[in-house]
Amino acid sequence: MIKGNEKILIIKPSSLGDIVHSLPLLNTLKENFPSTKIHWVVAKGFEELLTEHPLVEKLIVIDKDKWRSIKNINSTIREFFNLREELKKEQYDIAIDLQGLLRSGIITMLSKAPIRIGFKESREFSTIFYNKKISASIEKHAVFRYLEVAKELGCTINEIKFPLPKPKEPEWLRELKDFVVIIPSARWQSKNWPLPYFVELVKMLPYSFLIVGSKSDVSEALKIEEYSEGKAISVAGKTTLKELIVIFNKSLFVITPDTGTMHLATACGKKVVALFGPTSPKRTGPFGEGHLVITSGLNCSPCFRKKCEDQKCMREITPQMVYNRIVEWSQL
Repeated sequence: MIKGNEKILIIKPSSLGDIVHSLPLLNTLKENFPSTKIHWVVAKGFEELLTEHPLVEKLIVIDKDKWRSIKNINSTIREFFNLREELKKEQYDIAIDLQGLLRSGIITMLSKAPIRIGFKESREFSTIFYNKKISASIEKHAVFRYLEVAKELGCTINEIKFPLPKPKEPEWLRELKDFVVIIPSARWQSKNWPLPYFVELVKMLPYSFLIVGSKSDVSEALKIEEYSEGKAISVAGKTTLKELIVIFNKSLFVITPDTGTMHLATACGKKVVALFGPTSPKRTGPFGEGHLVITSGLNCSPCFRKKCEDQKCMREITPQMVYNRIVEWSQL
């Protein structure tokens, strides 16, 4: 389908993990067709991962979170029309909607690309905006689903690579060595491992720890730091995405629930201990081999519920269970 000199628009605004999972598609397209020009629509807050990326010629940043509020209707309309004019001028040959929602489907239509690609399984009626629909089971890992697009475009997949920026190491990190990274929480309340469990696990393991996270994680991260008896330091809310890449590269391994930052760690080639409850490791687990995925094995899991009053599937992953599995996995 590709001759080699096309201009392609990738529409994958969010979230962090989804953008990371899309990087092998980007890499495969450029490996097979180096002369293609690739633009990317990304949501504000995630653009740092793709800014000045050598494989992305142009980044189009949208403030999609503001689009949800009726009080921002005037600015949203202005941004929408500006986006339409910007896309129209580019004269794309191919638009690829990896998000599969109504908003991304509309952006696909606005691109005016003769070939508009999306998944048959996409939601919110977004499929009406595609003229080329690809079937890829949602039971597949997201990386493999997105690579189905590459296959449809005639690409040969030689190796799955995650092209990431190579930032410099910040000065404050240079003194830290032999540490394990903790990601304390995820966006879904139901994915979170109880905070006291983290504290207990930190005390049991013979490592020092660095706690990372967003500004919303600061409170929990500081509590882990406070009760860790000097074994953990929190930098939650203080790091950029590019600094996280350096942190992951330097760490021994990462302990995390199912979160986008986990996928950034695996893209860095780092092994993770992933705690899964309401979601499926088969679909969104850490990509690659050698990771340690721990579940409670309850029949109700995965339920894919964002909120849960009980959270039994996470509570039954005890600190002792995780400690025993890590000892076996890491050969402590």
